Amino acid sequence: MTAEQRLDELAQQVWEVVEAERAGKPKLSIPARGLRILVETVKAAEEFKPSQHAKRVVFKRHGILGTGLDRLLTSVFYDTMKRMGLLDRVARELTGVESPLILDPWLRAALRVAADIVLFHRPDKATLNALKWGIADYLSAITHPYVGMYYWRVFDKLLDYRPRPRSIEEALEWRYLLPAWFIQRMRRLLGPEEAEELFKALNKKPLISVRVNTLKASVEEVVKALRREGKKPVVSKRVPVVVKFQGPYDFDNSPLYRGGKMVIQEEASAAASLILAPEPGMTVVDLAAAPGGKTSHMAELMKNRGRIYAFDIDEKRIERMRMILRRMGITIVKIFKMDARRAPRVLGEEVADRVMLDAPCTSTGTIAKNPELRWRIREDGLDEIVKLQREMLEAAARLVKPGGRLLYTTCSLLPEENEENIKWFLERHPEFRLVPIRGPYDESPLLPGTMRAWPHRHDTIGFFYALLEKRG
Repeated sequence: MTAEQRLDELAQQVWEVVEAERAGKPKLSIPARGLRILVETVKAAEEFKPSQHAKRVVFKRHGILGTGLDRLLTSVFYDTMKRMGLLDRVARELTGVESPLILDPWLRAALRVAADIVLFHRPDKATLNALKWGIADYLSAITHPYVGMYYWRVFDKLLDYRPRPRSIEEALEWRYLLPAWFIQRMRRLLGPEEAEELFKALNKKPLISVRVNTLKASVEEVVKALRREGKKPVVSKRVPVVVKFQGPYDFDNSPLYRGGKMVIQEEASAAASLILAPEPGMTVVDLAAAPGGKTSHMAELMKNRGRIYAFDIDEKRIERMRMILRRMGITIVKIFKMDARRAPRVLGEEVADRVMLDAPCTSTGTIAKNPELRWRIREDGLDEIVKLQREMLEAAARLVKPGGRLLYTTCSLLPEENEENIKWFLERHPEFRLVPIRGPYDESPLLPGTMRAWPHRHDTIGFFYALLEKRG
């Protein structure tokens, strides 16, 4: 088979995926007003995060919250966000621009909505007509007539568009809605067959995961209360204080949540505090602490005795942490709104029995929870993230007492942010040794003694753990 024939075969396979997706959906009918709201919402989602908040703001402005139109547009909006990278690829090919980011933002949003509806839904004739003429008029009115005319011309090309991937990774983009560079890296890390199991898991809607606050309730008590609410909770076998159940769930009106008996936390995240194992009376530093899942869990393990110094720079996340700590009855945490790299200057050196560093990362292990994240991750931004992680590791090392321990974690699947950082750290810091972690997940084949949680193997978010001890 020639290279050209192979590309033709890949293109046919991709088109079959697109057609199968479309065939499984009912006929779509959206009024012109609804299409305008969709375009405005997609544009707003670029301007402020999370996208759920952007959607709520726009829908409230148009008075459609809680209506049938709300439900219809919400479905299409999240579909558009989940496919954002593919839709931008379509826009790039149709317009010939190097990146859709150079287009007028209203035009970019309109092309994203149009591409999603035309390629992945079954719009009726009225919807197609409104999508072409109505949105063209809308763009002309809100921006400039030339923008509307340009959109109108590109829309005709969209009706005849067929994807033509240039590699197996680009073909898999269409099947699994993940960027080609990420697909390539995971295939190299896991092998093609297991990588596809990972891709499937990243497109599976996860169960809600909560951690029971053992200062206020038992796991059995929370499980019984959830059953009374009509849920079917399952207690995690790997992290017994974690309970999972099918959503949706109204946390704002939940007596369990509002009463501080449970906190939202993924199983793999909750495992981190158990691995670090702080004890009552210890001094603990939590770097990049907000919104406080691990901070509060460590306070529980310490029986609310000792001291935790929590550092973060995000005011909104810190406020959420304060709320969580209040609800949970935790009183041993002192919060610093400050870059964690400054912690040794504030607290002094060799002051902590335990240090938790859940480092800022690409969050590639959380894609199933945050569908739009997959297209925001940039491979060319990885070096900058790794640099920050290493600077934070250096600060963390200075805080640890002789005989004390440091746990480094990320919710990333990329070796650069995980095993490679620990190898780099150990080469620079012979005063630290790696403490082998035994369960509850899998030892990393890239660095024995460290551990990884995998979405497809363990039914949780992707997570990495490395436990380091400072020699006495």
